Amino acid sequence: MKGLNAILEPGMLVRHPACEDWGMGQVQSVTGGRITVNFEHAGKVVIDGATVELMPVLGPS
Repeated sequence: MKGLNAILEPGMLVRHPACEDWGMGQVQSVTGGRITVNFEHAGKVVIDGATVELMPVLGPS
């Protein structure tokens, strides 16, 4: 997995760097490099962690 994706766990909040319009997402699962995220405006999306590095949201949103 790319960069910070390695530390992602279910429940963490993230943003997709190329899809800001998706809004904030909550990690649902991390399995074998595949990260399932439920985004505010895009719904549930499976991300290839080797291709896309999600941006963790730290602190109050």
